[in-house]
Amino acid sequence: MVSAMTGGTAHATGSDVRPSAPMSLEASRRQLLVDSLGIMVSAGGFGLVYGLSARAAGFSPLEASAMSIIVFGGASQFVAVGYVLGGFSWLAIVLLTAFLNARHLLYAAALAPYLADQPRPLRAMMAHVLTDEAFALAIAHFRRIGRADVRGYWMGAIISTFIPWNLATLVGVTIGGSIPEPSRFGLDVIFPAAMGGLAVGLITGRRELVAAISGAVTGVAVALAWDPAAGIIAGGVIGPLVGMAVRPGPRDHEREGQLAFGPEPAHEHAIPYVPQRSEHAHDDPSEGLP
Repeated sequence: MVSAMTGGTAHATGSDVRPSAPMSLEASRRQLLVDSLGIMVSAGGFGLVYGLSARAAGFSPLEASAMSIIVFGGASQFVAVGYVLGGFSWLAIVLLTAFLNARHLLYAAALAPYLADQPRPLRAMMAHVLTDEAFALAIAHFRRIGRADVRGYWMGAIISTFIPWNLATLVGVTIGGSIPEPSRFGLDVIFPAAMGGLAVGLITGRRELVAAISGAVTGVAVALAWDPAAGIIAGGVIGPLVGMAVRPGPRDHEREGQLAFGPEPAHEHAIPYVPQRSEHAHDDPSEGLP
């Protein structure tokens, strides 16, 4: 029961429940790098598509690259490009993308116990590179070793997404400027196709499926009857509301548990992390650092 609740691997003898020994730091970092390789390819591909889309929306190479460095949020950047094409004001774009990124509050809450003893400026910098992929890599790594590893966090976030995303953005926005008629190559449908792919990848349970269908139907109906920009807003608001009204299924509970406590550990030696603070918590300032 403890293992199922915490996501850890436990061995029980009678009433004695003990977690397995943690993986070594070096072994877990090697696993972290291996896991990062597949994400690098995906981040590079989507970064290229974003660069092309940003160029089609009128962004200069400097503007598109600056957005990738400063914002560093794939879904937010794709949405922002679409809103620019739709004629939205910058204030509306900021508010809507902030709503889209609300899930990062859950990510931060799951990582906070591991990083509570780190300096606030360092945590702020770590928050800047926090993405869906960086969270998954970091929480799995921390659970494998049973504590925080700041260097491992940076390794996962920067190698897997930050570098390939920004390099691919620069390539995409540069190539996009040399294509006089993107529609001839089907580049005018890149943004809708990319957003569709992102949306499908986010559907993991009954609630999300209902939310996606409701949002799509509402958005298309409002766009056809009134205005495409209004359709985007209506679909983005109505879809989640309908999804929340649906009774959650088993996969919804599993997904919500992963968001709150982190994904299930992928290694057989992973252990649950239960932060415990004592009056001697700061005796060793190097604890949790590489």
